[in-house]
Amino acid sequence: MSLPEIVSRAEWLAAREELLAKEKAVTRARDALNAERRRLPMVLIDREYVFEGGDGKATLLDLFQGRRQLVVHHFMFAPEWEAGCRGCSAFLDQIGHLAHLGARSTSFAAVSRAPYTRILPFKARMGWTVPWYSSYPGVFNEDFDVTLEYEGELVERSGVSCFLRDGERVFHTYSAYGRGLDGLGSTTSLLDLTALGRQEAWEEPQGRASALGAPVAGERVRYHDEYDD
Repeated sequence: MSLPEIVSRAEWLAAREELLAKEKAVTRARDALNAERRRLPMVLIDREYVFEGGDGKATLLDLFQGRRQLVVHHFMFAPEWEAGCRGCSAFLDQIGHLAHLGARSTSFAAVSRAPYTRILPFKARMGWTVPWYSSYPGVFNEDFDVTLEYEGELVERSGVSCFLRDGERVFHTYSAYGRGLDGLGSTTSLLDLTALGRQEAWEEPQGRASALGAPVAGERVRYHDEYDD
């Protein structure tokens, strides 16, 4: 095994400061990229999708749970599979307490093509409590490019899609697939994919945080049982 070079503390500090400058440059570049993502145009969803979840049938609007935004994890689980994708399972394992997203008027849900009767026992086995819906037998997965036809057969791929609600109208704002999910899982990383972002005053474009009444900095993060519903 090739291990890092052994140096003095002074040499380590010099190397660390050099790397820190590059890390800060990446952070600034990421902030600019996130702002550009928030400026993307959006597409009106004009097709009626029907899902099945713990409370029975649901529409895409229902998945918002009354909030302004929705992040959907396209969980790879084909109708004929006995269990969900291992990689998608690892992704879902790292999702934190949803109250922190909810405080930013953002809901999170997993959606798979498998029937709900297959999803439910696997969800119980994994011990997950996140909302999880079946899109079977509809075309939601196909429309959002996570079920694809390859050499005459349907194949699955993982992804994340973001939606924004304006009254009763739902808009698609963003999607990412494969390596685009690298580094996702935290509350802030998921909010960074959305049109409204983290809803903090410093974010561009200006005005979206104040329009939603985002908390001031000192009240921005709370214990997950202290947020107003």
